[in-house]
Amino acid sequence: MVDQNIFKLPIRIYYEDTDFSGIVYHAAYLKFFERGRTESLRSYGVTHTELLGRDEPLAFTIRKMMTEWISPSRIDDILEVRTCFAAVKGARMMVNQEIWRENTIIARAEVEAVCMSLAGRPRRLPADITAKFLPGE
Repeated sequence: MVDQNIFKLPIRIYYEDTDFSGIVYHAAYLKFFERGRTESLRSYGVTHTELLGRDEPLAFTIRKMMTEWISPSRIDDILEVRTCFAAVKGARMMVNQEIWRENTIIARAEVEAVCMSLAGRPRRLPADITAKFLPGE
């Protein structure tokens, strides 16, 4: 669901997401952030399959991620990953993400994703993709 440029993705916590104490293991949140970014891209009409199928196949890679874990979550919790594309410049996309449980923030991340060729070189986001994030520019 998209609400004022914030894409919201519900996530349920399963046993596999937790550590021996029953609390969500910190690395599991990285998967949740990834799912939020992927589904948010999809909401804009951008899929990884379409990027790979271009004349010059493209993919996104994470260059930098600043994370903060604020409050624990546990098995059976229902969380909401909130994703907002803050800026799209050249080959880079800046993404702000938060994970919430009802009215409690669980974690947040500031992400710098880079569009790359399969040879590993940065590539400017194609104009048709950039236009999906920046309509009217």
